[in-house]
Amino acid sequence: MLNSDKYEAVIGLEIHAQLATQSKLFCGDATSFGADPNTHISPITMGHPGTLPKTNAKAIEYAIKMGLACGCEIAKDNYFARKNYFYPDLPKGYQISQHTTPICMGGEVAIKTNEGDKIVQLNRIHLEEDAGKSIHDISDTHTFIDLNRAGTPLIEMVTEPCLHSADEAFAYVTEVRKLVRWLGVCDGNMEEGSLRCDANVSVRLKGETKLGTKVEVKNLNSIRNIKKAIEFEIDRLINLLETGGTIIQQTRSFDANNDITFSIRDKEDANDYRYFPDPDLAPFQLSVHHIEEIKKTLPVLPWELKRQLSTQFGLNEYDVEQLCENKEIAEFYLKWVEQTKYYKAAANWMMGPIKEFIHEKGISYSNLISAIPYLVELLGLVELGQLNFSVASGKVFKGIMEQPMSPTEYAIANNLILTQSADEIDNWINEVLAANPEKVAEYKKGKKGLIGLFMGEVKKKSKGKADPKTTTQLLEQKLNS
Repeated sequence: MLNSDKYEAVIGLEIHAQLATQSKLFCGDATSFGADPNTHISPITMGHPGTLPKTNAKAIEYAIKMGLACGCEIAKDNYFARKNYFYPDLPKGYQISQHTTPICMGGEVAIKTNEGDKIVQLNRIHLEEDAGKSIHDISDTHTFIDLNRAGTPLIEMVTEPCLHSADEAFAYVTEVRKLVRWLGVCDGNMEEGSLRCDANVSVRLKGETKLGTKVEVKNLNSIRNIKKAIEFEIDRLINLLETGGTIIQQTRSFDANNDITFSIRDKEDANDYRYFPDPDLAPFQLSVHHIEEIKKTLPVLPWELKRQLSTQFGLNEYDVEQLCENKEIAEFYLKWVEQTKYYKAAANWMMGPIKEFIHEKGISYSNLISAIPYLVELLGLVELGQLNFSVASGKVFKGIMEQPMSPTEYAIANNLILTQSADEIDNWINEVLAANPEKVAEYKKGKKGLIGLFMGEVKKKSKGKADPKTTTQLLEQKLNS
């Protein structure tokens, strides 16, 4: 039995996010996913002698956007350096990076955990190019190389060693993925390799300030796997210490089939990558004006919008979190409530019928923008008691989505408007009570919960047209008399 309570885990994460540019960081080769191997290449990607790279301005803009969103200090003077060590899938034999001179310094990302809110401190965000892909499972005797990804622009977000559990790491990566998608700088598709994570994990006795020997788990490609790999490593490291073993600084990988990590190589305490400024790439300077112009293009950030939804529209925390799950949902909701005062009801519709319809049809929220005037009218019919919710969401909404028209006209044409006529509802109630004398007797003996059964039967009789409020009042009068 491990005595794990006396230990504290210390975790730092490095997230690599592929920037959503059309071309690579230093040439015009395409970056789209899924092309045939080695079709998105050119003499520059291949590192041919005499070729000259040129920096992608859009990649710089995206890096600055991410830095501004995270509250980083943006470096005015920038250059790229060569990081020298053997890459079998980078033909140049070196990687171009800003590792030692990042464009974005410091910063933070706020996360929610079971213990409460937490600020994750960033060390830096820097730009670099991706490597190609080595494929080992096609042949028993050969490794295949696909260079389509080589030179693709990345930002690397490096945290301080300030996370202390797999749950915190899970929350942080989830928040970063949401943020890059919100800003439009990365699609966040981990299954396609657009977002990858390396985790540096160590453990120490609680109360210690010195960091323990760390291990690095490389290329984690799903948030679930990040959590599982860190949990496994924490247990493994504690077990080593508890049994008198020695923790070796090493690089490990994660076996998703068995939920374990395994060693790839031992790692020295320091790496000599021999960084030096790339002589083929001109340094670039960023003016305060240029940074301010990029800042103006930032959308309302998720935490700012959450505050607005809470204070301006009076929504609870659950509603706010759901509506801010991604920017498309939030923007659709904001367009809707520009035209209605029923803020909470609109939020309920967003998380119910609208969400179900979007998933069922496989469309995006932008496809429903033109339907917002109809949704405003439909919401008003429900809130003013002219339609009940189930009829409005199950019949009218789906009907007007198939054939755009006024919800009022549709409801009238299909005889769906609620009746508040006491005489008509009274007739339906009499029929229901006459058909259920035993249940009436049970109700009068104290089984008051049966009111729901009678309401349901009246609803069936009226085909959903009986006004619930009037029906309840009349039922209670009859049953209690």
